[in-house]
Amino acid sequence: MTETEAPDPDWWRGSVIYQIYPRSFQDSNADGIGDLQGIVQRLGYVASLGVDAIWVSPFYRSPMKDFGYDVSDYCDVDPIFGSLADFDDVIAAAHDAGIKVIIDLVLSHTSEQHAWFANSRASRDASLADWYVWSDPKPDGTAPNNWLSIFGGSAWHWDPRREQYYLHNFLASQPDLNLHNPHVQSALLEVMRFWLNRGVDGFRFDTVNFLFADKELRDNPALEKARRSEILTPSVNPYNYQDHVNSKNRPETLDFIASIRKLLDEYGAVTSLGEIGDATKGLQLLGQYTKGADRLHMCYAFEFLAAEPLNASRVAEVLYTINQVARDGWPAWAFSNHDVMRHASRWGLSPAAQRLYATLLMCLPGAACLYQGEELGLEEDDISFEDLQDPYGREFWPEYKGRDGCRTPMVWDQSESNAGFSTGVPWLPLSNENRHRAVHTQEAEPGAILHHYRNAIAFRRKHAALRTGRQEGVYVFGDVLHFQRVTEEETIFCAFNMSDTPSMHSLPTGTWKTIGRKIGSASPSPDGRLHLGPWQVCLAKKISEAA
Repeated sequence: MTETEAPDPDWWRGSVIYQIYPRSFQDSNADGIGDLQGIVQRLGYVASLGVDAIWVSPFYRSPMKDFGYDVSDYCDVDPIFGSLADFDDVIAAAHDAGIKVIIDLVLSHTSEQHAWFANSRASRDASLADWYVWSDPKPDGTAPNNWLSIFGGSAWHWDPRREQYYLHNFLASQPDLNLHNPHVQSALLEVMRFWLNRGVDGFRFDTVNFLFADKELRDNPALEKARRSEILTPSVNPYNYQDHVNSKNRPETLDFIASIRKLLDEYGAVTSLGEIGDATKGLQLLGQYTKGADRLHMCYAFEFLAAEPLNASRVAEVLYTINQVARDGWPAWAFSNHDVMRHASRWGLSPAAQRLYATLLMCLPGAACLYQGEELGLEEDDISFEDLQDPYGREFWPEYKGRDGCRTPMVWDQSESNAGFSTGVPWLPLSNENRHRAVHTQEAEPGAILHHYRNAIAFRRKHAALRTGRQEGVYVFGDVLHFQRVTEEETIFCAFNMSDTPSMHSLPTGTWKTIGRKIGSASPSPDGRLHLGPWQVCLAKKISEAA
């Protein structure tokens, strides 16, 4: 792009976004915790993957009880990660490398150590008294209603200063903001403006469907057993027993999203990515939150982040539902992130299966999100209870071991100094099982999965139909999923044998040319039939368009 050329406001459509969890990416000062200068040091590697943007998980000032998702100052960097000047270095280095920067923003709650909450809890007459969700107890002293916290127990915590309860959908140290208050909304919009003025290219909004709670604080109804799901929380968590119609997913969310979008539109080529945390309505909310010019640019739900095996039928079911409830919206897809077990372990994937899933992700309509180390085939680390940091895991141990297993440090090389992550003692231990998957090792192996990811990302970038084309003809035959991605200029047929069993099929009507050989695409046999081996894909383009 030349200096006079305007940035593309639609760069995010079909983008590939690489999530960086700063604590575990690269430590630059030997304290065992990754930091912003560590990101700067490794941006060359990120650029080599061919991704469009990085999504940086929280680095704000925080007591770190939920490792940055409990913010005590939205407009400063926690010293363990560096300084605002270091963040400016990340922006400059990323932009020099042609990479956009999306930052994580938590709008539904703060830390109890935030100055806003300190004021709010001081008294019922404080200037910010109604900036958080407060309520009197029931006559018998119990909590105002039956709402539950995702992290265990009641969603209400008694505060003796005000002799009231405050709402916390997560930890008790994460009080929920009262977004019914327009002053709270204005303050959060100003936080966004602060970071936009520093040059960020967008925001990933944490738990965007949790922004509002029912003003009347009505009980949640029970959720019948047949409808319970492990999509969002493990089965051992009683949070699954409620239909959370009053504690989240409120209609007021759409009006605030419109305010967010109005602000973002002032800055031109910036984007928004919402996280929707819901076990039963995630895709429907995705559609509501992304349909129209006054909505978020894109959202992701947890359907592909769940423990449920992702076979051909399940993928087709999700794609069919998206087509019904979010035809005019824009989804983002991920198989792994900082909140779930790494998908290589979660689904017990062989190396061949991991390659197929990487290719599938690059062929799905919408944006694609990769989690650091996914491109190395990293598996979930087994963290002992003694080493466990995650409060969620400590609450439900051992049936649920928390999120630390996917948050262990990146493996850059096989050196004794913690695989190149840090010369200090890492905040989480590195396992020996993942060390042999280090970046330096895979760079020297032409057949390594790292190169497959690079090739799959490059393949997506090359074909407009995969980035922005519409999806047509989603079908399942046994274990084989296939669909087409279509623009006016090209039509690409995508078939995936999602099993260990060979399969034979016919190509669609017409003449096709095999493409994507670098990522293992199969060619039709002389009899014109498509023979797919275990975990093999076929990618083909209409011959009339294949010049």
